[in-house]
Amino acid sequence: MEVKDYCKSVDAELVTWKAKLYDVMSKMDKLPTGDKQRMFEEINGLHIVMAELEDRVEKLRTECPLEWKPEQETIQARLADLSGRYNEAAGIFFDYSRGG
Repeated sequence: MEVKDYCKSVDAELVTWKAKLYDVMSKMDKLPTGDKQRMFEEINGLHIVMAELEDRVEKLRTECPLEWKPEQETIQARLADLSGRYNEAAGIFFDYSRGG
């Protein structure tokens, strides 16, 4: 796979994650203020990982290195981290929305 194709693929995945994050944030907006504050750290962590991923993809896109496998491995690890953080945040939100 070429770096350009890889960047397009990761871009598409990031768009999906942004939609999921937006969905969680819109649901979080309906929570009482105290619950929102407790969720803030989780949501902020998701934003940080997303920003890092976008920066790495942009770096690959603009620098177009010949050896980009290490960067690909880092991106894949951060995507896995994003997935774990999202699932954790969604679980916390589910607990709040059920009154737990």
